[in-house]
Amino acid sequence: MLTFQEVTTLFHEFGHALHGILADTTYPNLSGTSVKWDFVELPSQFLENYCYEPEFLKTFAKHYQTGAILPDEKIHKISDSKNFMEGYQTMRQLGFGILDLAYHSQPEKVGDIKTFEVDETKATNLYPSNPETVMSTSFSHIFQGGYAAGYYSYKWAEVLDADAFQYFKENGIFNPEIAAKYKILLSSGGTKDPMELYKAFRGSEPKVESLLKRAFS
Repeated sequence: MLTFQEVTTLFHEFGHALHGILADTTYPNLSGTSVKWDFVELPSQFLENYCYEPEFLKTFAKHYQTGAILPDEKIHKISDSKNFMEGYQTMRQLGFGILDLAYHSQPEKVGDIKTFEVDETKATNLYPSNPETVMSTSFSHIFQGGYAAGYYSYKWAEVLDADAFQYFKENGIFNPEIAAKYKILLSSGGTKDPMELYKAFRGSEPKVESLLKRAFS
């Protein structure tokens, strides 16, 4: 049995796995997650979208003993939950990305860590900062997790995955023709510029409106 959060995590990581499994490149270091940073989280975050689709949930979300499909009421609650606190979460992620870039683009300005942190994130903070806490000291992603000067990629990937999934929703989330085009995008890895691959798949550059539509609809 899995919680819903565990299901979304499973799909997220399986998205990364698919990026490698479907790779059709000569050199391993151009396959899977070995792509430009702007592109690395697209496959994982794209797959999470399916977890909120009633049509998809009904294919596997069943009682482990009886096999009964998850009731429509609960499925709709899951679908509705994806926008919970979306405004706050968006500002929070933007703040993390801004702070990350600030640390790595102007290190000479870092004196008192708390002061630097507050100054750089004041445009995105919705609540007063707790004077007794310093978030930066536990922000492992940007100091030891490999996301130094690259944390912004999470939010940028949301723009990409929302736009890509909107393409599927407009034509059917199980559309085989679009799935085949998406497979080419994944299998190409880092052999081409990410935006070139994306435009070949979608027919246009990603639009931030798709993310806003998903977040605030």
